[in-house]
Amino acid sequence: MSEDRYVSPLSTRYASEEMQYLFSEKYRAINFRKLWVLLAKAEKELGLNITDDQIKELEEHVEDIDFEVIREREKIVKHDVMAQIYAYGLLCPKAKGIIHLGATSCYVDDNADIMAIKSASQLVLEKIVQVLCNLKEFALKYASLPCLAYTHLQPAQLTTVGKRATLWMYELLLDVKNLEKQLMELKPLGCKGTTGTQASFLDLFKGDVDKILKLDEMIAKGMGFEQSVPVSGQTYTRKIDTYLLNVLANVASSCYKFASDLRILQAFNEMEEPFEKKQIGSSAMPYKRNPMRCERICGLARYVMSSVTNGYFTSALQGFERTLDDSSNRRIVISEAFLTVDAILNVMINVTDGLVVNEKVIANRVKTNLPFIATENIMMEAVKKGGDRQVLHEILRVYSQQASDEVKRGQPNRLLDQIAQDNRFNLTLEELTSHLQAENYTGISSYQAKRFIVQEIEPIIEKYHKKEIVSQLNV
Repeated sequence: MSEDRYVSPLSTRYASEEMQYLFSEKYRAINFRKLWVLLAKAEKELGLNITDDQIKELEEHVEDIDFEVIREREKIVKHDVMAQIYAYGLLCPKAKGIIHLGATSCYVDDNADIMAIKSASQLVLEKIVQVLCNLKEFALKYASLPCLAYTHLQPAQLTTVGKRATLWMYELLLDVKNLEKQLMELKPLGCKGTTGTQASFLDLFKGDVDKILKLDEMIAKGMGFEQSVPVSGQTYTRKIDTYLLNVLANVASSCYKFASDLRILQAFNEMEEPFEKKQIGSSAMPYKRNPMRCERICGLARYVMSSVTNGYFTSALQGFERTLDDSSNRRIVISEAFLTVDAILNVMINVTDGLVVNEKVIANRVKTNLPFIATENIMMEAVKKGGDRQVLHEILRVYSQQASDEVKRGQPNRLLDQIAQDNRFNLTLEELTSHLQAENYTGISSYQAKRFIVQEIEPIIEKYHKKEIVSQLNV
């Protein structure tokens, strides 16, 4: 790697090797050649004058790529696809004349894009499922551990640590289903010609429309799809890109939510992301244990979420059958959106595999707030003994505010003592203390967590989780 020029951090620090390969020059060039082989085979089968020797020659040199030749040729002709054809033709002198026969540049450009997008999406799915697998084990382990729930970022009632994890899981599950839907509807360009009219193939096949349609079908099926897009200009509609960018932005959003929650919980000392023995939290403050992994997730996620608008502009500004202002933009936006989501998921796998739960801290925070949470039950018990509900509610409001102010000043929570001393409640301190069982205030959180995992998460894990995926980065 050269240190004297810019290299994307996605390549050097964040994205996995497998995702980088899917958007590499090599993978793209190989797919170009596979598409040219596929085109030649289909055209031969449909009656064009193409020989088996020509096809064999093309197949023998699919991965024999000299990028220096391609780059030097592109400097001369200023056309990347023609440079690729030239380099391929040097290796295949017998087949040189039939490479790219009847096709336009977008035959290889767009179809290769779809091949990369499909493979990259499948990799994203696998990594999301690994995160779900990690969180599943975590949620089951802590399904019954009471903790403070928050609304408005203020302590509310109780939930459980495991139940809260299912909220993170559910958002990622929706992303899986959304991405699955887009993959089901994903179609290649096929073989449509310069303006989508297939006019060049009308000439090649001497007006035989059935052969033109068959060629398009054979290309799609050769790429692993049932069919190509039904109509197009020179390119497939860029609206497809906006759908995919939306899915990736949603994945980023779900990960941001998880990471943001964990950063707050780490500030409360309730939970922590993994922290290695020799890890340095701060260059100035040796004691610091900053949530750097979750901060990285949030920072990268913002980049992905902001890329959606770019896709909308590209789609909207494609004039008529095609303008070229999409090309340079898409080379950056689509690849880097996938690479960034991959980077986020690498960190998510790492973090969810090593979450730290500080149970005593959680228990102490619950204990401090439990008298407030128990006030509704206490009020109901006092009403049963003849108290006036409206009067008792006002008294509890006043006592709770006083006790809360005292707690904020570092004093013990005296709420139950105040209530026990007030004859209008007719409850002893022992009776009041009997209400302070945290598990009585978590509702059916434990059941919800386990039910959700059995009904929703385990089928997804079974569907995708064939091997354990671990982060390739030293995060």
